[in-house]
Amino acid sequence: MADSLTIGQLARTTGVPPKTIRYYEHVGVLPAAERTRAGYRTYGRRGVDRLRFVRRARALGVPLAQIKTLVAALDGDAAMRPRLRELVRAQLATVEHRLTALRALQRELEDVRRRLDTRSRSRRRGPCRCLETDGASR
Repeated sequence: MADSLTIGQLARTTGVPPKTIRYYEHVGVLPAAERTRAGYRTYGRRGVDRLRFVRRARALGVPLAQIKTLVAALDGDAAMRPRLRELVRAQLATVEHRLTALRALQRELEDVRRRLDTRSRSRRRGPCRCLETDGASR
């Protein structure tokens, strides 16, 4: 990676559109970029790492306000540490909840697949009851 990237290069490197990068700077999730004499934004390794972190957090559903708190803590604001700890705990609880819901969905889909496989082998006539729950089609 070059020592300094333009916003277009940063966008290609991270997969985040330039418009989004500018917005993240505007709301304070990313620090303001350095500027060339001509006024172009330039970003270093820290900008790339920060933007990748923000992209991953957003992909996981973390709101921008919480990301802003996280990045402030990452920048060394010791007063933010208790808030950061609580934020991480809350986010972990959200992830656990989602995982539980996904596991339940996985079990349901596996059950539907088994019913579809069984129905294919038995070649019964009539409406498909494969999406019924609570074992109603067994």
